Amino acid sequence: MSSLVEQQRNHFNKISSLYTAARKNSKHLLLKQLIWKSFFEDKEVLAGTCKRVLEPMCGLSEGNQIITQYLTPDINYTGFDYSEAMVQSARQKHPDAVIEWRDATSYHHQGDLFDWVVLIGGLHHVFSVSGDVVCRLRDSLHKGGYFLNFEPTHNCWITRKVRQIIYKRNEIFDEGTEQGFDLGNLDAQFENAGFEKVDQVFPGLVSYILYYNPDAFPMLNIGGERLVRITFWFDHLIWRTLLAKKLSFATITLWKRL
Repeated sequence: MSSLVEQQRNHFNKISSLYTAARKNSKHLLLKQLIWKSFFEDKEVLAGTCKRVLEPMCGLSEGNQIITQYLTPDINYTGFDYSEAMVQSARQKHPDAVIEWRDATSYHHQGDLFDWVVLIGGLHHVFSVSGDVVCRLRDSLHKGGYFLNFEPTHNCWITRKVRQIIYKRNEIFDEGTEQGFDLGNLDAQFENAGFEKVDQVFPGLVSYILYYNPDAFPMLNIGGERLVRITFWFDHLIWRTLLAKKLSFATITLWKRL
């Protein structure tokens, strides 16, 4: 491992218990349910394309849950992560899944190619070499396969500055290794690696700010589940618009390998 990857691994091992506990929060779980149900509501036709699934930097194996719940339950799943603590937690949560310890920055695929790669909030943890990681993961995917990516992004100076301040002051984040992406730069990494964009939405609006990271911002985890639904309803109305693209703190993109 490089020194930056080792630094990030140690950081994530340190915060893993807090991260895991926060992902059980009912409002956080409801928001993710609303986001992914809405994202996949027009993608039923893709269910037959999704047999073999790889989830790199899998954390708690969230991608496994997303694909089996909202696209198709019948998949052959493999996940890996470089945090020993997260691998242990994911194995306990999904005892029947194949979840391994691996480093995405040195990953070389061997064996049969995958139909889908699902990466939920992983690339920003290896920001300095994220383009190389995208290429490594592309090589695990057959031509015509899909890459689902959800990352913290910014597309104007306000959201960029807010994120920089947060990463500097909040101990949940490791400023030395983690950064959000300028959206254009993140898109370019995938395009340069030979992907075409299938769909892109911008859910990082009010509901995301309030409920997606309860470990980082517990003071924003206000109200009840009704408020989660109300704020998401408004966010969903505009999450494909230029306004959302400009202001969103996160982006979901579905890519297809050419």
